[in-house]
Amino acid sequence: MHLHILGICGTFMAGLARLARELGHTVTGADANVYPPMSEQLRELGIVLHEGYDADQLNPAPDLVLVGNALSRGNPAVEALLDRGIPYQSGPAWLASAILPGRHVIAIAGTHGKTTTTSLVAWILEQTGQRPGFLVGGVPGNFGVSARLGEGSLFVIEADEYDTAFFDKRSKFVHYQPRTVLLNNLEFDHADIFADLAAIQRQFHPLVRTVPASGRIIRPTAAPTLDAVLLQGCWTPITIFGEDAADWTMLPAAADWSRLRITHGAHRCDIESTLFGRHNAWNTIAALATVHAATGLETEDCRAALASFRNARRRLEPVPCGPDIELYDDFAHHPTAIRETLAALRARVGGGRIVAIVEPRSNTMRLGIHAEELAGALTEADHTFLLQPPDLHWSIGDATRQLGDRRTVCDSVSALADAVAGAAHSGDHLLLMSNGGFGGLRDLLRQRFGVNG
Repeated sequence: MHLHILGICGTFMAGLARLARELGHTVTGADANVYPPMSEQLRELGIVLHEGYDADQLNPAPDLVLVGNALSRGNPAVEALLDRGIPYQSGPAWLASAILPGRHVIAIAGTHGKTTTTSLVAWILEQTGQRPGFLVGGVPGNFGVSARLGEGSLFVIEADEYDTAFFDKRSKFVHYQPRTVLLNNLEFDHADIFADLAAIQRQFHPLVRTVPASGRIIRPTAAPTLDAVLLQGCWTPITIFGEDAADWTMLPAAADWSRLRITHGAHRCDIESTLFGRHNAWNTIAALATVHAATGLETEDCRAALASFRNARRRLEPVPCGPDIELYDDFAHHPTAIRETLAALRARVGGGRIVAIVEPRSNTMRLGIHAEELAGALTEADHTFLLQPPDLHWSIGDATRQLGDRRTVCDSVSALADAVAGAAHSGDHLLLMSNGGFGGLRDLLRQRFGVNG
């Protein structure tokens, strides 16, 4: 079968392309911008990539077109497939029909930490001999690919609440029919498609409805936003994790949370992780509870996997930047993620000088929904540099006024690179935070500090 994928360079759709190739299908695809790292992975698979969405790419007609959720009516390729009656599906619907039947689906949902926790669950299962299939919204460091079919019955998926396609406005995760579900957290995000938090909760409850009574839902303690979802009706046993009394309890055994004491019933185990920060400790215990729910494995069975885990790129990723400057690249873009990432780095570096560098790129941030929370999220940084893009219709300087002279606003990425490099001190810890490429700032900074390649 010939599958053509519109929006193929997004992590989810690129993962589907890899799975389709493993099934033996001929796969082609198109995107508005063919960009790495997914473009490189796709070409390595022999997948022909087309840049742009002209109608000619559908000649000759493929057997099936998978339509990414970034495409809408009016797109030339979309109009052509509709006019010509070419069969099409959303990515999640194809996954549900072609890959997931007969699998024990483990779905990792929540506003924050999905990629890290999905990668953790997949690696623990791999290291304990389960050979799971997986689809992650990033490239887990241990695997080097974002998706694979696997060999056993288990399939781990990052369960995104974003909408499915222009013809299906349900959240993607509604399609997956999981047996084990982690609800890691829930906050307001994706303001471009959700009017408010209640609208997101209305999407989460259908996910809860699909979990069988013989399955398991895993959730944290003290999460009122999740309480509101589960109070709408729950027919599945629940496992609770957290720092206080719960089915699974953790206590920090190191100031940076890289060592934890985990208690589950009569099982008590100290673990050491490659991750650090309180938010990653929560991701870790959530992963352990999820793995146990699906397989019965206890923490002591998982210690080696945690000690060898390598996270996906751009999750507090260290970037070589010369001998006297530490540079980290992170995906944080929501105020909660910014706050927790800065707290994690502070716990790691102690009194070292932290410089935060922020791009307001997500649709929610660009709409100014979280503008009033931004300054409070940045208080752990010693200095913050902020990008004010010309098309941002609110003042990031005004929103962070309470930071005073501890913040600098620049109107271009080049100016930002110059300002950061000019203000940097020996021993600084520079933290890039954006859910996009930040205009190549990572490489610009490396060049300013004399690092080539």
